[in-house]
Amino acid sequence: MLADAGSTPAISVLPTATPERDAAVLAVAETVRVGSTRHRPGRAVQHDATPVRRAGRPSRLVVRLGVLGALAGGTVIIPAVSQGAFAGPGGSSYDALADSTLPSTVSALTGSALSALPPASLTASDDALVDRGVASASRDDVRSILAGCDGATRPAGQNGLLKTADLCTLWDGHTQLRADAAVSLAEFNQAFTARFGVDLCLSSGYRTLAQQRAVKAQKGGLAAAPGKSNHGWGLAVDLCQDQTSGAKWTWLNENGPTYGWQNPAWAQPGGSGPHERWHWEYVKGVKADGEYYDG
Repeated sequence: MLADAGSTPAISVLPTATPERDAAVLAVAETVRVGSTRHRPGRAVQHDATPVRRAGRPSRLVVRLGVLGALAGGTVIIPAVSQGAFAGPGGSSYDALADSTLPSTVSALTGSALSALPPASLTASDDALVDRGVASASRDDVRSILAGCDGATRPAGQNGLLKTADLCTLWDGHTQLRADAAVSLAEFNQAFTARFGVDLCLSSGYRTLAQQRAVKAQKGGLAAAPGKSNHGWGLAVDLCQDQTSGAKWTWLNENGPTYGWQNPAWAQPGGSGPHERWHWEYVKGVKADGEYYDG
């Protein structure tokens, strides 16, 4: 069969003749007895209508034809695939293993640079990280156990006439002290709470000059002269009565000095003043700015 001009030559489906294939073809031909004539002397000619087959066994003709077909397929199809000679759409030659529209393995792997770094959107600049660290450290430096209370300040003023802005409100929401005394007492209270599960109970803190006069009028000799009380400096508190005995009282005396607080010597039994277990002072502040008595 002749191919059209300019088109790809037609592919032959016939196997190439070889001695081995010729022998196979002859062997198949010798077995064909469909319609063959058997003649023996003295007998009439007999025509067989069908070849004789044994039950349960496939025809040798079928087996040999199958072998012959497999040989022919291997001769034609395998070379065609390996050479990429199938006809593509429209009769054009098509190479299935080298399609020019697909990237090669090398180009696919090298087409874009690989990077072990995370996307830029997930990373912050070094400057941003440094700034964040500095900001965190700064917050830690100014953080106080009492919000908004700077224990490093020592405001000026007169006994009983301290500015409200120079005082810090304690955990109970109403008792006030000078900032340095307030912060130290809050730390003391934190330890007390960890031990007993409740806050220190306070009955009094900073007293204005007017309040000192009122207490003096009420308690007489049990109260300091107005303008001479360490309550007026915001450096003393009175505890609730239930904390002046038992396990809490023992714990307060053992741990108070660690935080700068104690029941002053003059208020203890045998002291120079009235016996007042409930009266506690911030010793450091009293020695520097308050009314300090040794005994």
